[in-house]
Amino acid sequence: MLRATGIRFSADFAQLRKRTGQLLAKLRGVIRSTENELARLKKDEAMLSTLAGERAVASRRPVGLRPRRTSRINWTNVLGQMPSQFRARDVRKIRGVQNKRSSEIFAAITRWIEAGSVKRKKRGVYERAQPRKNRKAA
Repeated sequence: MLRATGIRFSADFAQLRKRTGQLLAKLRGVIRSTENELARLKKDEAMLSTLAGERAVASRRPVGLRPRRTSRINWTNVLGQMPSQFRARDVRKIRGVQNKRSSEIFAAITRWIEAGSVKRKKRGVYERAQPRKNRKAA
């Protein structure tokens, strides 16, 4: 008799899980459609405020999202701030480059090497190339 009760519990639990999954799927659909409607309304608001000559009201940013910086790094200026010998960690000390990924920093160093602006001394150590002097025929 105890065994029959266990089977009944399993069947009820499976039915509960199935119903919960259905409700969750329906809720996700409602959330998605509401978000789409909100995006459309914000777009309409921005268009109407532009027509009215007003600036759109800045909405609060969603929790968990960081604002992206749109300014680009001038890597030539970064190279100009480097000492004659430097490491990749020295590049990261330059203002504006602290939050760049390592791949972006090493890509910049590779471009400098290919351009002849930097020479690789040994592993992890780089040296700025000496500027060429213009030779004029006398």
